[in-house]
Amino acid sequence: MKFEEVHTDVLMFVGDDVQSVATAFIDGDDVLLVDSLGSAQDAGRLRDVLCGQLGKTVRLLAATHFMSDHIAGMSLFPDALTMAHRHHRHAYLSQNRRVDALYREPDMVFDNMAIRWGAHALRFLHNPGKTMDHLSVDVPTADLVCAGDNIVGNIVYLSKADPALLRAAIGRMRQFGRGTVIGGHIGRFDAMVLDNALHYLDQLQDAVLRYRTQVSETEADDRIATIRIEDCLAPGVVPTAFEREWHGHNLEVITSQAIFALDAFLASREMHA
Repeated sequence: MKFEEVHTDVLMFVGDDVQSVATAFIDGDDVLLVDSLGSAQDAGRLRDVLCGQLGKTVRLLAATHFMSDHIAGMSLFPDALTMAHRHHRHAYLSQNRRVDALYREPDMVFDNMAIRWGAHALRFLHNPGKTMDHLSVDVPTADLVCAGDNIVGNIVYLSKADPALLRAAIGRMRQFGRGTVIGGHIGRFDAMVLDNALHYLDQLQDAVLRYRTQVSETEADDRIATIRIEDCLAPGVVPTAFEREWHGHNLEVITSQAIFALDAFLASREMHA
């Protein structure tokens, strides 16, 4: 696990397991934690740093979305108040790799909320995209937004998601106009990452629709499996190994979950109208 200071009184932690991210907002000796990493081992290291080395106490723990690779630390801070969107169970039950041992019922559920925490004002805004419970945490006092899994670096991950919702969620975060975007995985980025993620989504969708409207279903699936990440990325973006891996997962779920199939049907109907 690694961690760094991204702003005064704001620490970002990146775990070894799926490079899951947690963000700590510090008020004196007290901490508000947004997400809590992807494994019990990573979460234990997070606790060692925050509580052991820095002498802080986690008072509030919020989830950008309630999936196992972002809530591993919830059970390690039993005295902290836990918070999630009211649709957290929908997201939890929809994930592909659920780890029930990490589940902790949130103490507080909500749609939108604003919290003043030390020097920082945090706006927890319902922004469904990757999951229906997704929250964007807009922090104007630190010029940052916590995006959760509505982006995965310069790309998006489509499993169990509506691409139209993802596109809208990223668009809302762009409207905040923050200089730093903290992802649910990998770490932090400058604001351009949101444009890059939209570019990837649009290019990937265009490629899939082209195949699905021009060739047979079987041939389309074969061609979709060959779509290169380089052909979907924004100009100048070089894919990381993590982004390349999750692009591969995207190609798998596009066929197995029929993602973009409705869009292809609508496009084909319009072409033949």
